[in-house]
Amino acid sequence: MTSLILYSPSGVVAAAPLRRAARRLTALGYQVEIDESALARHQRFAGDDDTRLAALHRVAERAPDIAMATRGGYGLTRLLDRIDWPLIHRSIECGTRWVGHSDFTAFQLGLLSHRKGAGKGAASCQAHGHDHGHVDSHRHADHGAVGLTWAGPMACGDFGGEAVDDITEPCFVEAMSGELEAVGFRTEAGFDGLAVRGTLWGGNLCMVASLLGTAHWPKAATTRGGILFLEDVNEHPYRVERSLLQLHQAGVLDAQKAVLLGDFSGYRRSPLDRGYRLKTAIAQVRSLTTTPILTGLPFGHVPTKVTMPVGAKVRLLVQGRDVLVGW
Repeated sequence: MTSLILYSPSGVVAAAPLRRAARRLTALGYQVEIDESALARHQRFAGDDDTRLAALHRVAERAPDIAMATRGGYGLTRLLDRIDWPLIHRSIECGTRWVGHSDFTAFQLGLLSHRKGAGKGAASCQAHGHDHGHVDSHRHADHGAVGLTWAGPMACGDFGGEAVDDITEPCFVEAMSGELEAVGFRTEAGFDGLAVRGTLWGGNLCMVASLLGTAHWPKAATTRGGILFLEDVNEHPYRVERSLLQLHQAGVLDAQKAVLLGDFSGYRRSPLDRGYRLKTAIAQVRSLTTTPILTGLPFGHVPTKVTMPVGAKVRLLVQGRDVLVGW
């Protein structure tokens, strides 16, 4: 049976949606365990920094088949300088698929930044009581030194609500089983015939921009010529434009083969906008770069979201308005 641990690396978590998520994931056939500090509380966080850091390392040492964050919010940035990255990489080598989005972006980009090496927790997978010998060989093939993780649903927001989206759930299940090889969506006209390859990376726009210039920003060798995907929530279009311009002015956008924009939800329009909206912001950024910027990726702080491998080499194809991202 596929083991799955729910843990809380960021914001404080409510018990009811977490337990609901555990029941639903169990019904899907997973052997679900809730980490001992998943419901810890300290200010707005799921425990103080030491507690959440210990949870990350504890999960990595256990090396379950799937490690799913309970929720995002804020908190992982405070841990980045102290995470035992080699230990996390070791868990990935043992077959663990780390899954999440939102604040989890900081963890994902950190893994792309920090090279694999022998960590203080590095030991054989069997030493932690988890023999992954039953896992198909292709599952090991997608876990490399680059630190592959999965952008996808989280426990409370996606599996802990009143209902689970009928695209999100099967997409996640197929991705975790290794059956999912591509995701598709519809975009705007004007990109027909686009065909590029590159490393898929990105996540929450604010988190991506916040790491620029830090030790946790992925190396150019990993992301140059990549396919960058972005989403955000509660950010007015001018703030979205500002973050995109920061990436552009730092040379990030021009270095990509393509940029995929997911959902940017939850903001309120202002009387000062006078016709300025998200489409205006995107058009402005498009006018500054030759990199194709495609909208419509079903991903973000919305019920419907695909599950995608961050750090994997992917191929992006556009036929008419239909987009396919395969790996």
